Parts: sequence; C-alpha cells; structure tokens
Amino acid sequence: MDAEAESIEKSLGLLGIPSVRHVTTARIYDLEFANVPEAEARRLADRAVERLLANPVIHRVSVRPLSA
Repeated sequence: MDAEAESIEKSLGLLGIPSVRHVTTARIYDLEFANVPEAEARRLADRAVERLLANPVIHRVSVRPLSA
C-alpha cells in the first residue's frame, strides 16, 4: 500500500468510517502532443515520466496512446 493510501485508510477509521478494507490512490497525466507521430509521442511521454512526473522508487507507470 502506498503511504498516501495508508494515511487515508487510517484517517477514515478516525472519522468513524471503519469498514474500508482497502484504499488505493492514483494519478493520471494526460499528455496530448500536436503534430507528432505516435512513436515520437510515446518517446516524449516516456521522457516526461522519467524526468518529471514519476519517482520510479514509489510509482508504477503505464504509458499508452488513447484509443481513437
């Protein structure tokens, strides 16, 4: 469980909401590239993830094109 989810789960119990079995958190970044081929967009998105958007020690990342 990630630290944020663990904190939320604990806080829910303190707020009198004790029956929560599991909490998960997620962040979604939607990057739209203009006039860029799909392969280049994927490369740019991977670069953005590696350099800015995610910490590989604590985040799982999935980069994929949106269905048209």
